[in-house]
Amino acid sequence: MDWNSRRLTAVIENALVEDRATRDATSYACIDPGQRASATILAKQDCILAGIGCIARIFDVYAVLDGAVTSHYEVTTHPEIFDGVRLHKGLSVAVVRHNARVLLSCERVILNFLQRMSGIATLTRKFVDEVSGTRARILDTRKTAPGLRAIDKYAVRCGGGQNHRLDLSDGILLKNNHIALAGGIVAALERAHRNRRGEQPIEVEVRGERRADRDVREVPQRVRRVQQRHVVAPAAALERVERGPYLLHPHVTMPPPRLSRFVRTSVTPAARQAATSRGTGHSA
Repeated sequence: MDWNSRRLTAVIENALVEDRATRDATSYACIDPGQRASATILAKQDCILAGIGCIARIFDVYAVLDGAVTSHYEVTTHPEIFDGVRLHKGLSVAVVRHNARVLLSCERVILNFLQRMSGIATLTRKFVDEVSGTRARILDTRKTAPGLRAIDKYAVRCGGGQNHRLDLSDGILLKNNHIALAGGIVAALERAHRNRRGEQPIEVEVRGERRADRDVREVPQRVRRVQQRHVVAPAAALERVERGPYLLHPHVTMPPPRLSRFVRTSVTPAARQAATSRGTGHSA
């Protein structure tokens, strides 16, 4: 994760400006301008760490915004503490030493990034653990907080998940609205193949087993992936898709334990290796 990139620098800058961090009234009124302090960031529960690189970068961006910071900071972490590692409650994530005013002014923004990203990574790891031992993979969605997609999707990777489309230009995904407006699944696919850029992947989202069966019969052999949404009893459809050139994405809303039962019981061994699960309804 390149925290020095322009995109992430802008995200951090927006967070600091939103909090008016350089105009911290309480710290200005109560803390001596030359005082130094240290702080220890602790894991308050078992979790998967994500975003540790933001700490130093937030101090850098704050210094630019403030224009008067002369103190140098120190961020000390153990070599075994890094993004993607599993932390236990009470474990020290990092020790930070800096000017006391700056430390207090940046505290909430630092914790907001760490808590959000580690929360997404932790939830993702729960889904990943539930399908361990199978060929299923956990993908994310574009249902991210506006402006925070880069860090949200990075947090998914820290949790062991995989990124799906990063944005609308990252492949073709035909949903109900596209299919209806194009005049049906066949017409939509023909246009998609004719107008796509290069070898952009084409995916089709279908709803329900009957729709899956019908669309799988209708779609051309060139289609790369088929998604099924609101899966009820998908085993038969999965078996049929497995024999074709398709990769079925069950797009389902369910908690990790139910996902485990779905992958291990609803999907037959032959088709399980082709299944890719996407948990929905969460920040990832």
